[in-house]
Amino acid sequence: MPGADFPRTASLALVHPAQTRLGGQFMREASAHDGQSGFHIISDGVDGFLARVQMIDAAEKTLDLQYFIFRGDQTGRLLTDALTRAASRGVRVRVLVDAGDTVAGDGQILALDGRPGIEIRVFNPFAYRGHSRLRRGLEFLFDAARLDYRMHNKLLIVDDSIALVGGRNIGNQYFQMDPASQFADDDVFSAGPIAQQLSATFDEYWNSRFAIPARALAAATRGPRTRSKKQWRWRQRNQMRTLASPGVDYTAKIASGEPYADLISGRLPMVWAVAEVICDSPDKKLVQSGQRRGRLMERAVAAAAGKVKSEMLMITPYVVPAPDEMKLLADMRRRGVTIRILTSSLEAAPALLAQSGYMHYRVPLLKEGVQLYELRARLGNTKGSGQTRRISRFGNYSLHAKQFVFDRKRVYYGSMNFDQRSRHLNTEIGLIIDSPELAAQSAQRFEAMVAPQNAYTVKLLAPAGSAGGRTRLVWDTVEDGKPVEYHREPARNARQRIEVRLLSLLHVDGEL
Repeated sequence: MPGADFPRTASLALVHPAQTRLGGQFMREASAHDGQSGFHIISDGVDGFLARVQMIDAAEKTLDLQYFIFRGDQTGRLLTDALTRAASRGVRVRVLVDAGDTVAGDGQILALDGRPGIEIRVFNPFAYRGHSRLRRGLEFLFDAARLDYRMHNKLLIVDDSIALVGGRNIGNQYFQMDPASQFADDDVFSAGPIAQQLSATFDEYWNSRFAIPARALAAATRGPRTRSKKQWRWRQRNQMRTLASPGVDYTAKIASGEPYADLISGRLPMVWAVAEVICDSPDKKLVQSGQRRGRLMERAVAAAAGKVKSEMLMITPYVVPAPDEMKLLADMRRRGVTIRILTSSLEAAPALLAQSGYMHYRVPLLKEGVQLYELRARLGNTKGSGQTRRISRFGNYSLHAKQFVFDRKRVYYGSMNFDQRSRHLNTEIGLIIDSPELAAQSAQRFEAMVAPQNAYTVKLLAPAGSAGGRTRLVWDTVEDGKPVEYHREPARNARQRIEVRLLSLLHVDGEL
């Protein structure tokens, strides 16, 4: 691993968070709620972006960020500028990013390393720091056993007192601002004792052998250019002008302080509940093989699913279950549990390779009695979508959220997809929250997203008059207020259908 021998200094989360304004406030509120933690679900993409900028601007002592993707687009640069401002007022900033899915421009976050108060580390980096797909592909080919192991966690912690955890990466599409691509996703704003538990997982990753200082990598050896306040203000205005293209004034939204100010003041309701942080160990592969003791979060999610008595709702962009997960679902169905899954349709698929793996499981799942819904790329109703009608009209809606609702009493939110990559090849993090109130909110969003005008209901259609004939699939939906049934899988075009069919011949489910 490049930079593995580079000198590193271990560091830990804030020792006395109660001495900060946020820490003191939420320690008092937690005491008033019997030591429970407070939660609020942020499903609106723009609010997810605004909350991050405003939380960073509110930090007094420490900021810890952990992300699989940190794009160098407008939202990524604005967040980078917010981190720079925080460091300039004395906040210690630690950022841990993965290196598996970077594109040109993403290196802007690494350029912050070495500024006073800022330290950047890269999880399991490539030796090649450029963005040539050929060179990255060749390096992966010769070192796949190491480079296939990625950190998929998403986490932001302020003053060891409040946090955001969920499925969103950093980038325009994850905040539903990009007309070319918008992802439905969720953040869980978390406050109180749970923030310290989340901080402990960050420290574990930050001090692990996989976290390589950015200055140990060749591309990060060049120091960042200094920028005057005048240059910074011009850049911010220019970025906001670009982001305002869908018709929203983000400058005014950030200045308003919402939604963060409403969360802190109590104008937006917080749900106080008992919760559990579930997280893979940084050395997940060694834990799986039995060579090291540690945590595997899929075990906690499977245990919660195994206790379900009546109903489980699932939202996941990818459905590529392992054999024992298929058995778990089958056992639940035999116990009479209703299982409803919302995932991506072909036309809205964020990754065709993963979609090609999912195609092999549709018929077996439906035969077990699992109800399948596939999200459409163009919504008929934006309720529950997390974005405005103006941005929805571009018809590039896709799914990135990962959540489970157990008996409408408990919920899981996090970074883990229902696929074999999340189980074996990525590290993940999430929360299981015991709260009927949050479960009801999550179920309400699920119902809105699976509504006939927003999703296809996938069903089995047996050939008429043929007991042993091939089972076919149909896709039911509603378009322009009228029921429609497709006997051919909905897709953007014929090329997309051909590509996914060819990919489905590979049978590489373990990589998906």
